Amino acid sequence: MSENQEPKRAARERLAQQRERDRARERRRRTLIVATAVVGVLALAAVVGLIAANAGKDDPAAEAGPAVTPSGATGKDGLALQVGADDAPSTLTIWEDFRCPVCAQFENAFRDTITDLAQSGQIKVEYHLATIIDGNLGGSGSLRAANAAACAQDAGRFAAYHDVLYRDQPAETDDAFGSNSRLIELAGSVEGLDTPAFRSCVEDGTHDSWVRKSNKAFSEGGFPGTPTALLNGESVFPKKGDEQISVANLKKWVADANKGEKPGTVGASPSGS
Repeated sequence: MSENQEPKRAARERLAQQRERDRARERRRRTLIVATAVVGVLALAAVVGLIAANAGKDDPAAEAGPAVTPSGATGKDGLALQVGADDAPSTLTIWEDFRCPVCAQFENAFRDTITDLAQSGQIKVEYHLATIIDGNLGGSGSLRAANAAACAQDAGRFAAYHDVLYRDQPAETDDAFGSNSRLIELAGSVEGLDTPAFRSCVEDGTHDSWVRKSNKAFSEGGFPGTPTALLNGESVFPKKGDEQISVANLKKWVADANKGEKPGTVGASPSGS
């Protein structure tokens, strides 16, 4: 091979290599475009699916029938489950979701204090049930647990069963409360609750429509989330004014609200037994 042919061959090889690199870059670019488009479509489908799921859960038309109010429920539209004396001088209103982890933290931190305040007639507690975690994460554990709690209210065992649900709350993403059998199993921890009537109430979803009605009231109430805790209508969680909630502060706030008032003694709710 002549000396002037060698540089030409080398130049052709370099050109061929450059063309192959260009083709490889183009293939990678096309692959990236297609992959991005697929991810976008999947993301859109997920969003649409989530919106559709939430719409189905929050839609009042999804109710299977008329709302069956639990025995002894109080307040506007019978949406409150009361613990404590009717004539207690102050009212602690709590909106909760049984799948909500912060609700469990609130309950486990303040349960003994709230129980003492209610049993001593300082406050009555009005529990309202919501199902926002079902709407956010899917599943039915919020609804199923709230129905079971309403069934416990019928049996005069709401307070005890309410506490069991929060002590045994699964992880937020675990829809274990969506199983009626699990809710009935937990009822075995409450003396006198696991009866044929309770089981039938849980399995039939007797109070499902009432729970949906309660959740609608929560959605329309402008509350920031669960838990929401109000002492005589004023928010006390996570703070009241500039003071953070604590056991000592909650007791102080109730004492301040009750100055000059006698403790309640009349008509203690059976759900507080």
